[in-house]
Amino acid sequence: MDHSSPPETRSRPKDAAPRASLTSMTLIERAKSRDGEAWRRLVELYTPLIRHWCRRRGVRVEDLDDVVQEVFQAVAASLPTFRRDGEGDSFRGWLHGVTRHKALSLIRREAPAGPGGTDFLDRSLNVPDPAAETPDDREEALIGELYQNALSLARVEFEDRTWEAFWKTAVEDRPTADVAAEFGVSPAAIRQSRSRVLRRLKDLLGEAPFE
Repeated sequence: MDHSSPPETRSRPKDAAPRASLTSMTLIERAKSRDGEAWRRLVELYTPLIRHWCRRRGVRVEDLDDVVQEVFQAVAASLPTFRRDGEGDSFRGWLHGVTRHKALSLIRREAPAGPGGTDFLDRSLNVPDPAAETPDDREEALIGELYQNALSLARVEFEDRTWEAFWKTAVEDRPTADVAAEFGVSPAAIRQSRSRVLRRLKDLLGEAPFE
């Protein structure tokens, strides 16, 4: 992901604009409530990652669309039970688990009978595969694109100064005190701006980027 500058957008509304009524619920919460637009965005954001995870699990190209559809059907059914209870919990991690289950289910259905029967096959498939669990370069690039899309969605919700304070400290990793001096405000004000944007990104992604 290019961290050199914020995504280009049209003119931005003030933070307290009427648009707030559309963003008071997180993307995941809106998808849970069967909001069609939220669901469309969720599918758009995460389909590339799901396809990549499936390919790494050995799903054939011709089966990808079917497995992706099964994943989102399972997500639609289970999303109301999704919770981020632990500090390391994330929607992406939960989605990866759903995808793994659906990919392995397909492989079980299509695998020819072999020595040891289905019990042996199940045991083999359930052995953790470090190569498939560890993000590769392509997955890292897709995660970068995921973050970029979320940044573009969030950008229009904040004033320029709020966004710039976030960008300089969270993305460019500049010291808070330096940015505060540049803006002529207190470090606490910069931290508050950064926190507001990060909370919104966490709402959109189901996890906290840049932390």
